[in-house]
Amino acid sequence: MKYSTHCTCCEGIDERIANPKHHPTYEITWKCNLNCVYCYSRIAVERKKAPLPGYYGETENVKGITISQYGEPLVAGVNEVVRIAKELKDMFDARLDLQTNGTLIKEKEVRELEKVFDLVMISLDVFDREKYVKITGKDHFNDVVNAIKLCKDSSMKTIVRSIHMPGINDEDLIKLAEFVSKHDLELFVQPLSVYEEEPLLELGLDMERVESIYDFIKTVEKLEEVADVRIPGCFISNFKRISKVFGEEFVKNIRRNAKGRSPEMKRERKFVL
Repeated sequence: MKYSTHCTCCEGIDERIANPKHHPTYEITWKCNLNCVYCYSRIAVERKKAPLPGYYGETENVKGITISQYGEPLVAGVNEVVRIAKELKDMFDARLDLQTNGTLIKEKEVRELEKVFDLVMISLDVFDREKYVKITGKDHFNDVVNAIKLCKDSSMKTIVRSIHMPGINDEDLIKLAEFVSKHDLELFVQPLSVYEEEPLLELGLDMERVESIYDFIKTVEKLEEVADVRIPGCFISNFKRISKVFGEEFVKNIRRNAKGRSPEMKRERKFVL
């Protein structure tokens, strides 16, 4: 198992750190043009827990900054995203990552974004247009695939970010792995956190598998046979820590608590640009 390039600057990759801090993020907006069934940002908005716009995290020894964890940043317009990114670049000697759903990225946006961003993560969980509509509530599958191809040909490191939803996207993850392999990209797979169970169960989610650490590991190992597949560094660190104490066989029997409470920003807001 390998951690994502996105995790390179995060304390979570170091198993010696007991309470690692995620590298900083800059939140532009909680608004989004999609309505994904698993989205924690939407839940945070509904429960009035969404963060205000601004910079969250440490300001010393900053090596990586992400725009952003909540909402779709490009809803604010590419000019605003680039403005904020340029100011962050002036303030910090750090890698700058963009997290986006990819629906608003065309050639013009790529030309502007690659001036300031080192890495772009584009979310895509299924490789089927009809399924995409069911997951996101909108018909943008072809737009996202095109955005990935455009970014791949830019100066930005391009990563396809997917959520593992057992029972819903098992076959799609294989197709995504084949797609990223064809285009020499990285597939970043993350385990699912469930904030609203019913809509996911209606789509076929296997909750027992969601809570199985072993199932996630075996899924990733299968995908690694096809493509450059990475997972969160903190997951790997925790797995190693548990394995050292109890042995790898023990992992087959332990469960993760996949049911999240109200999502909430745990870092302090330091400033607004």
